[in-house]
Amino acid sequence: MGSRIGSNGTVSLRPRYSTDHHAHRWSALIVLCASVLIVNVDTTILNVALPTLVRDLHATSSQLEWIVDSYAMAFAGLLFVGGSLADRFGRKRFFLLGLAIFACGSIGAAFSPSILPLIAWRAVMGAGAALAIPASLAIINNVFRDPVERGRAIGAWAGTMGLGVAIGPIAGGLLLSRFWWGSIFLVNVPIALAGMIGAVVFVPDSKNPAADRPDPIGSLLSIAGLGLLLWALIEAPDQGWTSEVVIVVGLASVATLGAFVGWEAHSRHPMLKLQLFEDRRFSAAMVGESLGVFALLGALFIQTQFLQFDLGYSPLQAGLRILPIAAVICLVAPLSSVVARAIGVKLTATAGLLAVGGGLGWIAALSTVTSTYEEVVPGMLLIGLGAGLLLPTATNTVLGSVPKGDSGVGSATNTVALQVGGALGVAVVGSIMSTHYQDHLTTSLAGRHVPAGILQTILGSLGGALAVAERVGGATGAQLAHAARAAFMSGSKVGMAVGAAVALCGAVVTLVALPSQVASRPKDPDVVVQSDLDPSHSSIEQSNPDEAARQS
Repeated sequence: MGSRIGSNGTVSLRPRYSTDHHAHRWSALIVLCASVLIVNVDTTILNVALPTLVRDLHATSSQLEWIVDSYAMAFAGLLFVGGSLADRFGRKRFFLLGLAIFACGSIGAAFSPSILPLIAWRAVMGAGAALAIPASLAIINNVFRDPVERGRAIGAWAGTMGLGVAIGPIAGGLLLSRFWWGSIFLVNVPIALAGMIGAVVFVPDSKNPAADRPDPIGSLLSIAGLGLLLWALIEAPDQGWTSEVVIVVGLASVATLGAFVGWEAHSRHPMLKLQLFEDRRFSAAMVGESLGVFALLGALFIQTQFLQFDLGYSPLQAGLRILPIAAVICLVAPLSSVVARAIGVKLTATAGLLAVGGGLGWIAALSTVTSTYEEVVPGMLLIGLGAGLLLPTATNTVLGSVPKGDSGVGSATNTVALQVGGALGVAVVGSIMSTHYQDHLTTSLAGRHVPAGILQTILGSLGGALAVAERVGGATGAQLAHAARAAFMSGSKVGMAVGAAVALCGAVVTLVALPSQVASRPKDPDVVVQSDLDPSHSSIEQSNPDEAARQS
């Protein structure tokens, strides 16, 4: 039961699941999904611009990884803070604040004059996303009370996330075919503004005054630990995997992340509630989706470069050739809940991970300098099928295992798994590819006198090597271009194989540990949602009707 004050000043009780304040829930879902789409498009829209950044800003392979991962690192590091603040002070207001910060960061990134400012503005965009995303999922989880409707809504939200990841390269290609590289960031601004207007009109607000206080120390430890880990992984190909600095930074990351876990275990108001991991629905689903996204984003990081550098496609042509992944995700994600009800979440999530692993394995087997686009399409279709099955199923399982009062923290934890998985996928797969590229090309150039500055450019990235080959011209330039492409495909083969192995490990985890069916949600507090369209409704989540009446 909930409560509200009548016109005569008396307190009346109303059914907990009254339907009047749900009237605009589907409109709210559209607004939230549209905003989530643009935030997640930005996870991969940059991929087709990577060769352009190599040419225009002279970015190396490690710098490309930082441009991609600075967004994911800030996103993941601040998600817990964003989720807890949204739960405590109002989910709608933090959704709006997140979109505003995201738009400002997009403007800064669009007009960045060099690599370092671009990396910094990408981190600002990630901070905005960290406020908007957990608030959006918490709002959906709170507004859609019926389990069937909630499953459909979360499926749409998760499908939008997967779709955003897949269509990012297409959107980037369309923009780069007509405008400069900054347009891939500037396009976010009008969409974010439209999302803010739609949220003001249609999205209800809710909060949990009993939510835990923010945990700034935990947030700093998580950001520092993840940042050190990514630095060690990304810089290892250039510094050397056994170099003293990489080993020291790697050990420091492990120590910092260990300190983070220790702090969270003993904090009175942890941002990461470790007890949630005791539920196998929560932990197994989260591990599975994290490993799946690791493989997916690592593959996209390589694949878009392969399409442009090796096959010679333009950014638009490359983006369109990622369409099979996007199309299959779009078709499969809405049906994933039907599949899960038919065969269980265990088999659905496992099948999704097996499909992702099989698709990457297919592409890895065909990764040679003579590979064609038609040969890798079946692998791309399998990747799309797997992502469409996995992401909605795992997200719904994770959210269904936490109390509604912890919706913000639960959704933040889920999104952290996705962002950390994606960031590590780009870092690990990209670094493995770079290491094999440099080793293969160094062997090919052995005995040739190449000036140190030019050699650094050649080894820095495939784009740099091809630019040098074009300037040299003739037979020597053609030999260098062929050797560079062969080195890149050698690294791509190993990187894709590692991604496939990671996805298959995720399949083992879900098959062994994930329950077949999602049990009923843990006992929730009585949740009352305030709609801007009906100010008479309280915005306070309470544990019982008497407490709600006292608050009223």
